Amino acid sequence: QVQLVESGGGLVQAGGSLRLSCAASGSILRINAMGWYRQAPGKQRELVAVISSGGSTNYADSVKGRFSISRDNAKNIVYLQMNSLKPEDTAVYYCHFAAGPRDYWGQGTQVTVSS
Repeated sequence: QVQLVESGGGLVQAGGSLRLSCAASGSILRINAMGWYRQAPGKQRELVAVISSGGSTNYADSVKGRFSISRDNAKNIVYLQMNSLKPEDTAVYYCHFAAGPRDYWGQGTQVTVSS
């Protein structure tokens, strides 16, 4: 069973930066979109950023200009560079791979931004 393994979360002060990474534990063929979602306590999971196999990106309005998503297709890794972090960015961040009819999710990594 292939799993997605996230890393890079942690505690940071407002205005700081973090870089999240997500890699598959095994081979996944024909990955289309790779993305990051987040879920804050008491809130629904929301899309943060997504990148297509061709490199097209989309971002939630709340992170535009501060976050940047990128991917390494050779290694099946997706990254999320988060700058100018705000307390409202505090959440568990999940990576997601869409590969044909299958969806893969990471276990989540906590990001906490202190004011």
